[in-house]
Amino acid sequence: MGEEVLENMSKIPISSSSTHFILVHGASHGGWCWYKVRTLLESSGYLVTCLDLKSSGIEPSDANSIATFQDYNQPLIDLLASLPIHTKVILVGHSAGGISVTEAIHKFPEKIEAAVYVGATMLKLGFHSDQDTKDGVPDLSEFGQAYDLGFGSGIDQPPTSAIVKKDLQRKILYQMSALEDCALASLLLRPCPLVLTKAKIKEERKDSEMVRRIYIKTLQDRVVKPEQQDSMIKRWPPSQVYAIDSDHSPFFSNPLVLSGLLLKVATTTITTTF
Repeated sequence: MGEEVLENMSKIPISSSSTHFILVHGASHGGWCWYKVRTLLESSGYLVTCLDLKSSGIEPSDANSIATFQDYNQPLIDLLASLPIHTKVILVGHSAGGISVTEAIHKFPEKIEAAVYVGATMLKLGFHSDQDTKDGVPDLSEFGQAYDLGFGSGIDQPPTSAIVKKDLQRKILYQMSALEDCALASLLLRPCPLVLTKAKIKEERKDSEMVRRIYIKTLQDRVVKPEQQDSMIKRWPPSQVYAIDSDHSPFFSNPLVLSGLLLKVATTTITTTF
């Protein structure tokens, strides 16, 4: 699979279009995690935005203060709202970033050319059932107590934030990634608000089904496991499914192939649209 994508990348012309990628990080990460993919896409002539959701990256909010998923996702909604009418983007969501992408699909279907889920939670309306939770929430129980928890409402109340413990981050998130990237992540990861695990999409628009969705499976994923990905794909079938040999973080462990697939999405979209 990797060799085929790399060969195809060499055949993709440098773009002179105004195609705009918006890359949405997952829990505890920030726009910084896309630095390799951003470089590859920009070198092919595309506009790329890597934003920080609330309490992520350099966004100053405290994860323990985030009361709702909609609050957490507001930076993405604000960005899309600010785009001119008739502007269309390709949204890419990693891990929990898939929930953010799904909310955007329901709010701004007319502004989204394609939505790409990379080892991501892909639930049509977020977490509304036990099956949603089983498919979309990471189960790290095999690693023991994998999280450091935050108790913003008091120690006698349920936890409000979580982050994978430093000594488990490589084993869980980055087992195929370079040591340098693991070191970078250990410096920049921040606790994520646990409202993510209860996110519900409040607004459903029928025309959201017109948005082309693509799923990129991460085959060695220890967070959103392959069987979870397959279940979500079966329940809400996308228009295209690709697979990539990577851990949970292909932007580190396999950025060339991931970028090649994103370029393929962009060129296919352009061909289809025009």
